[in-house]
Amino acid sequence: MKRRYFLCGVAPLGARGAIAQNARATAARESESRRRVEQATAAAMAMQRRDWEQGIFARAMLEADNREAVVLLTRAAIIQRVRDGRLAVVVSGSPTDPAMGGEAYVRAAEWTGDRQIQEAVQGLLEWIRSRAPRATDGVLYHSFGGPEMWSDGFNCAPPFLAAMGFYDEALAQIEGYRKRLWNPEAKLLSHIWDDGRQQFKDKHFWGGGNGWAAAGLARVIRRLPRERRPDRERLAAFAKDIVDGSLGRQRPDGLFHNVVDQPDTFVETNLAQMLSFAIYEGTSGGWLPETYRAKADRMRDAARTKMDASGFVQGVCGAPGFDHPGISTEGQSFCIMMEAAGVKAVARG
Repeated sequence: MKRRYFLCGVAPLGARGAIAQNARATAARESESRRRVEQATAAAMAMQRRDWEQGIFARAMLEADNREAVVLLTRAAIIQRVRDGRLAVVVSGSPTDPAMGGEAYVRAAEWTGDRQIQEAVQGLLEWIRSRAPRATDGVLYHSFGGPEMWSDGFNCAPPFLAAMGFYDEALAQIEGYRKRLWNPEAKLLSHIWDDGRQQFKDKHFWGGGNGWAAAGLARVIRRLPRERRPDRERLAAFAKDIVDGSLGRQRPDGLFHNVVDQPDTFVETNLAQMLSFAIYEGTSGGWLPETYRAKADRMRDAARTKMDASGFVQGVCGAPGFDHPGISTEGQSFCIMMEAAGVKAVARG
């Protein structure tokens, strides 16, 4: 009996060789991911950042388990705090942009116990919940210049509200944006809705906006407790639709056009990174089929070809105008988030 037990517990030589080979390949992939995260982080640290850029970079550091960087970025965001509660306001893009880093700032407050950080997080929460401009149904505007909702907004207030435990409010924001921006036939989000004129300001299917939404939904799904299974399933179905709608317009090289259904717009890198992050989250969280991981791997491979020797991800929708191929803090951040999520997806099996 002991001999049989021993034989059952030992793999044949050929199998052991295959296992060792797979282990070496996995270790090599993880090493490559770590190298790219370090390069992308160093490059991002050198970039000037506005409120949402500070936030998404802090979020990337959270995904990469870099606590020290999260705390440093949070302390730096507080330096640019304004009276109404917004953080990192050097040049503010929108009323909800400061919430982009909300969850990272929450974690920094928890880890440090720093009263100043805790007060700043509460001030940001009060801004989002009661002071920021919004429509009559409570859905937040994404522009100080007018009553506009942008697809970018999915990744701003909803993940922050969910991280703070305000699940109903997070879901209400998502449903409000969905009602105004979603095109069910195309399975894509238009970019900007003018709520004052009750018409689209930008009806185009901007890749970056759909990427922001997919990533934001993945983050909210992660935070919803088990007892909110119907909400998780509803958000998961919505996120899958965005992923599918985007993949239906994918280029042969694995990337996408800036406006995904307009081949005359430039080839853009960041949507592939954003979708890869969302897919890795979805397969790890069990709300996307495992077959999707290969799609994320393909997009990650395509995006990796765009990192230059300095660690900058080229060809993303570029700062500061986001109307041309270039580099941006969100491009750096989603490179980091994609790589970190990919490693974790493999580790979770």
